[in-house]
Amino acid sequence: MIKPRKMKRIELSILARDINMVIEYLGRNAVMHFAEEGPGASPSREDEEAARAVREKLEKVRALAAALAIKDLPDEPGENAALPGEAEDALLGVIAAAVDALGEEETARTQEKRRVEEALGEARAFAGLNAPFSDLDQLSYLTLRVGRLDPKLRPELRERLADRAVIIPLDADSTGGDGRDGGRILAAASRKGRFALDSELKKLQFTPIAIPEGFKGIPRELLAGLEARLKEAEEGIAAIARKKAALSGQYHDSIVRLCGSYLISEMAGSLRGRLRATKSVYFIDGWVPAAQAPRMVEELERLTANRVAVRAYDPEELDEVRKGAEKVPVSLEHGGFVKGFEGVVFSYGAPLYGTIDPTPLVAFFFTLLFGIMFGDSGQGLVLLLLGILTSARGPKRLAGLRVYSTPLIAVGISSIVMGFLTGEFFTSEELFVAPTRAITGALTGHPVDRILTIMPLAEKGGTVGKLFYFFGFTIGVGVILNSCGLIVNIINLFTLKKYDKALFSKTGIAGSALFWYAIYLAVRSIVSLVGGKAIRVHWFDMIGLLAPIALVFFGPALWRLASGKRPVFEEGLLVFVMEGFVEVLETASTYISNTVSFLRVGAFALSHGVLAFIVFMFTERVHQSGGGPLFAGLILVFGNAVIIVLEGMIVAIQVVRLQYYEFFSKFFTETGVQFVPFAFRRKRG
Repeated sequence: MIKPRKMKRIELSILARDINMVIEYLGRNAVMHFAEEGPGASPSREDEEAARAVREKLEKVRALAAALAIKDLPDEPGENAALPGEAEDALLGVIAAAVDALGEEETARTQEKRRVEEALGEARAFAGLNAPFSDLDQLSYLTLRVGRLDPKLRPELRERLADRAVIIPLDADSTGGDGRDGGRILAAASRKGRFALDSELKKLQFTPIAIPEGFKGIPRELLAGLEARLKEAEEGIAAIARKKAALSGQYHDSIVRLCGSYLISEMAGSLRGRLRATKSVYFIDGWVPAAQAPRMVEELERLTANRVAVRAYDPEELDEVRKGAEKVPVSLEHGGFVKGFEGVVFSYGAPLYGTIDPTPLVAFFFTLLFGIMFGDSGQGLVLLLLGILTSARGPKRLAGLRVYSTPLIAVGISSIVMGFLTGEFFTSEELFVAPTRAITGALTGHPVDRILTIMPLAEKGGTVGKLFYFFGFTIGVGVILNSCGLIVNIINLFTLKKYDKALFSKTGIAGSALFWYAIYLAVRSIVSLVGGKAIRVHWFDMIGLLAPIALVFFGPALWRLASGKRPVFEEGLLVFVMEGFVEVLETASTYISNTVSFLRVGAFALSHGVLAFIVFMFTERVHQSGGGPLFAGLILVFGNAVIIVLEGMIVAIQVVRLQYYEFFSKFFTETGVQFVPFAFRRKRG
């Protein structure tokens, strides 16, 4: 499209019962850019409480994902995400209960393992000591009790003590053997659990046994029991890990879906809290592309069963737009190729609503200039492949680079074409000689090794004159690009009804006439020199130069005179003369610098050719001097890699610079507002 899409201002009045449905529709379809005054109401207490509840649920979902080692939670709602309801809240409760129960079990098992490890470590430390057993009661961690307990009561004791103590049978036969020594046990607990141990033993009629005088060390049964208890705790922790993995697999999709739903709810709640509203009605005010407005209204009426009031305005009908108090957002509509270069335009600024869309020109000249400066078919093929890999059909891991796909494909193709014209393929100048000679011979009858020669020494009979022709071509491209910028600016100024600037400014008709006539004189002079004729300046040449200068100089005064404004010299005659002189001087210097600036295109093309020549010749010398094909191949690969990365970046920067300073500066004197609709998902495709 030549101009941005037409916009409509839409005002919606929605019942409170329908507001969530409307917000969900707007967020899912990304169709409305809220007006500049924006939602300005303070959120009600109910909205604040609802938003707080949603945030808590979202944090709960993220905590559950962390507990189950789920790392692919979305940072924005998925394509099929919807506002949560009672079913989602209930599912969140079920998952939370299962994970919390498993977490409590894991905590208990971990604590038990830690206690058993500490007890076992201390017991092992004292196992070989030559100290009376009675003295071991002074250990810092362990509490030991030895005595008799009815074997039938042991299960009850274990149940009461749970993981607070270890019960070790001391008889060879745990059922009591011959009955004389049956029921002897050793109970071990932490120092903190000493009182609980003694209390439970007393309740079950535990009878202490006096340890024989001189008995030393710690019984082997105690160590074995502690080791068994440690193994049991470790197995329990491993079982919990398996349960956690099973839960992760069972609830993975549900947690991801819940995260998307609560993200939508959070975004919707944030918007709802900022809308103007009464107790029963919410008001939404924003910009919608005119072509999408009828369908949007139709869908909202269907969703709300016609419980929505809609008012639509053209931009020209609004006082704030006519007075310049509010800018209409700009939405560009392009095909795949041009759309890939929207980022270059919006990185500088959005065009004003109703003005010329410069993106198609940016796409064309960006591709052309890059190809001229980076002419190598092999290196261009690498850029083309990178563009394909970062496209929608490429690997998902490269999805974050998708915005660069179209520019990479475009400049890759242009570099391939330019490389064929200059005869370069990965710095080699011999691969295209045969096909070039065949094509040029068939077309012209005079076969040549390469169609375009940038380096005069690359072929026999080369002259520096060919290089000058190439630099002249790059300046010609600059003249065309500058002229396109001037034409865009003149049309924009007339569209915006800024007739004085359209007629008399340095980038209006007067300044453009000066630029174009100066270019005409320069071309005529060069043709005369090449033809061996003297350069002649006619009387009409003076008119062609002086008339635009006079219009630029006297333009403001002429406009004030024609429009009836007084005084004619608004700031006085002296200030007017000084400003006019500066304006003429700036006009001339700007056009000269804008034109000469495109010599850098030829300079970078030449530097690229020189680098390629150096890499190729160095590779050949290494191979001929006995370095072998492997070493020579490594040099060739490394040299091409350096050229692709470093010079590719430099060329891209130079192209962007030329677009910004030589093209955009002609008409981007005022920027607009980019159309950024309310949306749940920013990542598309």
